[in-house]
Amino acid sequence: GHHQEIDLVIPRGSNELVQHIMENTKIPVMGHADGICHVYVDRAAALDQAVRIAVDSKTQYVSVCNAAETLLVHAEVARAFFEKAVPALTAKGVELRGDVRARELAAGLGEMGEAGEEDWRTEYLAPILSIRVVDDLEAAIDHINEFGSHHTDTIVTADAGAAARFLQAVDSASVCHNASTRF
Repeated sequence: GHHQEIDLVIPRGSNELVQHIMENTKIPVMGHADGICHVYVDRAAALDQAVRIAVDSKTQYVSVCNAAETLLVHAEVARAFFEKAVPALTAKGVELRGDVRARELAAGLGEMGEAGEEDWRTEYLAPILSIRVVDDLEAAIDHINEFGSHHTDTIVTADAGAAARFLQAVDSASVCHNASTRF
């Protein structure tokens, strides 16, 4: 074989592609398996911007590793955000799965199924979005560092201090402020 002519492969594609290269060649592979990416809507988020970012992060191309899988929303803005976001995401064909608080706060706004522990760990690569309501910035950071895949996570906020804390505390390769995970 010619494997000695290639020093390194950095595959862009599915987990299956990465596994296939690793199992069928001797070429060193630098890759990531999972992309469990988060959008956190902070209490100081501009809600229209937050909706645009959430929709783009999820729907621009669902089967890629930097598509969002989980939406975290600050409790203080959750109802106002859901009033805009639930119809916008549903219109794009996204199935929503919320935790108990998300479902209560989104009541009457549209269909939202139940999200459980396994949803926080799932890379859907499909038009499904899990949603969790958090009490503060630290709770969002804790969730991302526990369940995320250290790939791409974003905060939507007008609060520079909150953005700086998020960018410093979230342990991911790409951490964004007021930008889609698809950026």
